[in-house]
Amino acid sequence: MSKVTKNRLFELLSARHANSLYSRLADIPTPNNFKDIHKATSRIKTAILNNETITIVGDYDVDGVVSTTIMVDFFQKINVKIDYIIPNRFKHGYGLSPKIVDMIDSGLVITVDNGISAVSAALKLKEKGIDLIITDHHTVGIEVPYAYAIINPKQEDCTFEFKDICGAQVAWYLCAAIKKELNLDVKMTDFLDLLCVAIIADIMPMTALNYTLVKQGLKKIKTSPREAFKKLNEVMGKQALVSDDIGFFIAPKINSAGRMQDASTALEFLLSKNSFQANESLQELEELNNYRKTLQEEITKRAQSKSSKEDNAVIVWGEDWHEGVIGIVASKLSNSFKKPAFIFSLNNGIAKGSARANANINLHTIITKASHLLLGFGGHKNAAGLSLKEENLEEFKTLINQELEDFKDDLHIDPVTLGELDVASVDLEFLDIIDKFEPYGLENHKPIFKVSKVSVVKINLMGRDKNHMKLVLNSEGVIFEAIKFNDSNINLPNSFDLIVSLNKNEFRGEVTPQFLIQEIII
Repeated sequence: MSKVTKNRLFELLSARHANSLYSRLADIPTPNNFKDIHKATSRIKTAILNNETITIVGDYDVDGVVSTTIMVDFFQKINVKIDYIIPNRFKHGYGLSPKIVDMIDSGLVITVDNGISAVSAALKLKEKGIDLIITDHHTVGIEVPYAYAIINPKQEDCTFEFKDICGAQVAWYLCAAIKKELNLDVKMTDFLDLLCVAIIADIMPMTALNYTLVKQGLKKIKTSPREAFKKLNEVMGKQALVSDDIGFFIAPKINSAGRMQDASTALEFLLSKNSFQANESLQELEELNNYRKTLQEEITKRAQSKSSKEDNAVIVWGEDWHEGVIGIVASKLSNSFKKPAFIFSLNNGIAKGSARANANINLHTIITKASHLLLGFGGHKNAAGLSLKEENLEEFKTLINQELEDFKDDLHIDPVTLGELDVASVDLEFLDIIDKFEPYGLENHKPIFKVSKVSVVKINLMGRDKNHMKLVLNSEGVIFEAIKFNDSNINLPNSFDLIVSLNKNEFRGEVTPQFLIQEIII
């Protein structure tokens, strides 16, 4: 079998985008095919003309914070004063809840990145005589909330051309429709810097429409006039951004506010009007993110110790496990155990949980089978939130394991390699080809390769806790360095295979290829 060289790499990556209908911004769909979009914009126009109070209700994750930022920024640009609320995870719960409705007295409410499961809150707004416009992208449940208009591509009768978009994209499209309705002079491309952060953070498929918006958005961040992005560019010091810079550096900081404390800190950061404000907010986010990492590590260890390899899903719980980090723990355990993971935090007899999967099953569909045991749930294919009484956890665990019994081959999607790597051909030009086809993500994975029959020349343990390995390896006479994070098992055989990805390592102005070991196959 021929090895992956530069020419072969270019061919393989070009083929991924050969049939995209949305390869240019000029080709992307208009808002027109969203169900209820015209109804919604007409109602918003009336609210603006009548000076009604417009209240945006967001959510505390990156997508929710960015959605809210886009709406606030848009209305500021057109000089319309609005109110906005981002729920506090610990005080209000998720999205548009009855507690949030208690804070609103009149006018028009617009949800962003939430609302499609807010049945009781919607009813409460109706009783108060307040119109509700829902913009969301989560799976539509059996019971649909009462609302003046619902803009969600997941609705069966919505004919928008691309279903897998995040909440911020739906909010952006609504703003584009308002712009058209009021004949305003606003450049919608000015929001692409924000938009690409939400698409990456919410793990949307990195294909077609999403691919094009993120590709343009990553460029926009570099030249963004927003004080928040100026500050982030300064801190990162990179010539060009890739999707991993958002996924591993920017998004966790923005997410940490809602996870650990209150998402308004992240919103203030993105809406910063000067460098002082941006710097202050970023420092606060940095502290919260570091705190999040410590807690996450602690809870991951506890959750791992309670997990059983025999089960079809990781389903574990613990007293007062921090609600803000159980989603990340679920994600980590789903990847390490290669099956869906449900992590619950127990508090006063109530179990609040986060579920994650990288699978061919639909989490939302599976959870629906246990809906009679739940107090509430919502989400989509690979991520969901749910709550139930502590006394029902064992029954829930049994039921989910039974439901997954017929899907044993679909519990995890292993990323597919591009083939056997020609290690000798890896240089900066090889890495430039990989960069050319950024951004990568779900359904368009960053290239990974197989390297067969390697042997160890030298091993060093790195990091404060000596929990990372730096290996000097030999592949058919070619010597190269590779790093394996979070692994310190130095007992390796004489010969083994690797799955690797490749990065540019920028250090003191010098750029070199870096091999990152994804898996050691013995």
